[in-house]
Amino acid sequence: MGAFLVDDLEIPSMNVINDAKQSGERALMLAEFKLSLNSYLSELTVSPVRSLSDIIEFNNKHPVEERMAEFGQDYLLLSEATNGIGPTEERAITKLNKLCKKGLEKIMQDNQLDAIVAPGASAHSLLAIGGYPAITVPAGYAANGVPFAICFGGLKGSEPKLIEVAYSFEQATTVRKPPSLQHSVI
Repeated sequence: MGAFLVDDLEIPSMNVINDAKQSGERALMLAEFKLSLNSYLSELTVSPVRSLSDIIEFNNKHPVEERMAEFGQDYLLLSEATNGIGPTEERAITKLNKLCKKGLEKIMQDNQLDAIVAPGASAHSLLAIGGYPAITVPAGYAANGVPFAICFGGLKGSEPKLIEVAYSFEQATTVRKPPSLQHSVI
């Protein structure tokens, strides 16, 4: 494949990045979720549900259909209690940006990396908080036949290189098998 592998690089502050409370990601996600969902729902032309508050109320009125006993709505309630992007969320944005610049960006630049490679979804949070691109492709199958994947991530603007790397990996490994359909979907 023409790739050079640099193994066992440690991203500084990864323990903080992986702790959504400590990094501030949780507070930011809860506030952004409410703002984004309310914006989306308010633009629907025909919908009895126009806000996160309406969803919570609907869930309370229809607990069986919405499987409330199984899933609950703790995060919806926490999100509903937020008041937009305030000082707490601004601090979280600043902290997350610093963690990204001193973490993933620094390690990739210092080692002249085109991409990082991680199994499954293990790097998704790291990549998401920095707004970094990622592509996930099939990587093989466990002994029980369950597929597993590999994720390629990079810095902002590296999408063409990531597509090239992921495509090369798929072509070299040929592990992807089309799923067998038991029943026709038509």
